[in-house]
Amino acid sequence: MSFFATLAITPIDLTIIALYILGTAILGVYLGRGNHSSGDFFLGSKNLPTWALLLSIVATETSTVTFLSIPGIAYRPGGSFAFLQLALGYIIGRILVLIFILPIYFREETSTAYQVFQRTFGPSTQRMASLFFLIARTLGDGLRLYLAALALQQVTNMPFEANVAILAIATAFYALIGGVRSVVWNDCLQFAVYMAGAVVIMMLIVQQIPGGVSEYLQFAQETGRWKMFDWRWFPQDGSITIWSGLIGGATLSLATHGADQLIVQRYLCAANQRSAGWALFWSGPIVFVQFTIFLAIGVGLAYIYQQIGPDLTTIAGDEALPKFIVQQIPIGITGIVLAAVFAAAMSTLSSSVNSSSSSLLDDWVTGLCPNFSDQRRLRLARGFTLLFTLLQAIVAVVAYRGQFADSVVEQALAIAGFSAGLLLGLMLLAIMIPHVSSMAANLGLLIGASTISVVAFQTNVSGYWYSFICATTTFLATGILGMLFRKTPLPADITSIEDSP
Repeated sequence: MSFFATLAITPIDLTIIALYILGTAILGVYLGRGNHSSGDFFLGSKNLPTWALLLSIVATETSTVTFLSIPGIAYRPGGSFAFLQLALGYIIGRILVLIFILPIYFREETSTAYQVFQRTFGPSTQRMASLFFLIARTLGDGLRLYLAALALQQVTNMPFEANVAILAIATAFYALIGGVRSVVWNDCLQFAVYMAGAVVIMMLIVQQIPGGVSEYLQFAQETGRWKMFDWRWFPQDGSITIWSGLIGGATLSLATHGADQLIVQRYLCAANQRSAGWALFWSGPIVFVQFTIFLAIGVGLAYIYQQIGPDLTTIAGDEALPKFIVQQIPIGITGIVLAAVFAAAMSTLSSSVNSSSSSLLDDWVTGLCPNFSDQRRLRLARGFTLLFTLLQAIVAVVAYRGQFADSVVEQALAIAGFSAGLLLGLMLLAIMIPHVSSMAANLGLLIGASTISVVAFQTNVSGYWYSFICATTTFLATGILGMLFRKTPLPADITSIEDSP
């Protein structure tokens, strides 16, 4: 049997996908040319425009998890628009970052988010914070790669590992050669492609509903899918509520956009704080609109599979949209829409491996080997990019072999809340009570990590609360320990945030 005979889509659609992935890699290399130093590779010479950074922030957040799993939230039985409660929290969190945290990065002139901890607590805390980031980023984005490869497998019917390799190699290629400049400009392209794909999917869904828009709206009303607000505090099923959405979402956004190198790196690529601030602020409303569109797609899929196709219980939430794309969309358009799915994956993965490489180099290698030449640092940067691409591919394969649960989006968000919440607790302490010893800060991180591990594995608390619990526990534990372990005076050339100009 030939390869084309095994495809779930037509050769035309496969050709479109292949050309898109290959074209994206080549374009990324072209746009990212001119990297002569590690500063160019990681910070894009600090002259990238505001609108490009805005779209890059949004595209980086919008992985395949967002594109495929969020429609599944509204699609599955009992689904609704309740996920938008989290998006409201995201907007609040960004505003807090804009006011309290963003100024620190431009005042301190850092190259990573965790150099602030070095100046405030000491180098060991900087490295421990970086380690938490690297572990969580590798696990979380490995899950995102898993979902993207799962979608590609439904198209090609190739072994899962081969699909992982295709996405990982294509993404690593332009991230490796072009650095962050290539990543940011490609993110802008990916944003346009996946948003166009989402609009096309929505239009095709409405066309397949006999009564059009009116019947779509009626179905959503009758099945309770318009419901957005849930006023319970801690529901037994762990579902999102207004409180976990506003508080947990704000804390998660405050953490990921205030203390996570993946997003902080975008601010550091801006010409000044004003440019970074505008990019950060407007990313919140755009993400809210995205979530609304993706959830609306899920409602339409629920109608189609319940009224026209098989029962909802026969198709998992993360599989509903891929199946619709492959089975219900016309030839040619299928290839374009699937390219949009992989665009979302590649934007997040390229950003992830670049920011992870930056953190490993600047938070670890520079401190241990400060005399490396910039050319050697640039070679290490590219080597670390390959390393993290490989590690995320391994996570994706392990997730596949382990048959992970239905909604990968919740697992990925829980991991993000786990690490970023810990680092947020330290960041808030650095702002409010900077004179804390490195020992207290390190122990506070460990106590926070231990506490959230117990909460995650021994209770039914929703994962949307994890970032809030992590941040609060780390902040309080470190603050109390700081009273017990007095800070040793730092060398004269290292000042705290409070003493810096």
